[in-house]
Amino acid sequence: MLTEDFDGGGTRYHGDGDLGEGGQEEGGDPLFELADGVTMSNVVLGSPAADGVHCEGSCTLRNVGWEDVGEDAATFRADSASARFRVEGGSAAAAEDKVFQHNGPGTLTITGFTVEDFGALYRSCGNCGSMDERHVVMDDITVHAPGGRLVGINENYGDTATSSNITIIGDDDRDITVRQRYEGDDDGDEPEETGGRFPSSAGRTTATTRTWCFAPGPDGTHCLYEESDITYQ
Repeated sequence: MLTEDFDGGGTRYHGDGDLGEGGQEEGGDPLFELADGVTMSNVVLGSPAADGVHCEGSCTLRNVGWEDVGEDAATFRADSASARFRVEGGSAAAAEDKVFQHNGPGTLTITGFTVEDFGALYRSCGNCGSMDERHVVMDDITVHAPGGRLVGINENYGDTATSSNITIIGDDDRDITVRQRYEGDDDGDEPEETGGRFPSSAGRTTATTRTWCFAPGPDGTHCLYEESDITYQ
């Protein structure tokens, strides 16, 4: 458990022994566990990366890179809605499932981040034993296809996702879902998707700019962004 700020100076870390699998099985241990208020910076997580980083309260991950995401890159937990998590800079690749998993209440802000080859960039837990209202803010994000979805949130718990300056590269067929809303639950069942996936006609502002959310798209309540905030290259 890191209880003080830690600057890794660009050192590369990877799992060994019990942390050596680096698979997708849930409930794995992290390489780093951060106490409330700790900042970790300039660290590279190689393969295997186990369950990456666990933040047990508010934390900042600055210039942290994941070369090959294991279970998740980072998991954010807290007991208070006032918790604030920040990811500043950094990158992640080869995330078969989730990059950032948000289990407790609070707000996660992600800025200046690059992701490629991923299942989901952010997921608000859809079936934790204790469900909370969660918020994510993304700005200046570069996304390289292939990928599944940028954000998954639970509309029935009041989650919100705010985005700006999102650049998606190499997704010519628009396979990456910008937003996916769910009906979360606290009984352990898999959450149900709400709405149906469809391109937003309002998003066809240029030949290279288009986006969608689950119906009805940017809605001013859960999916908070403008069509012009998402650019395709």
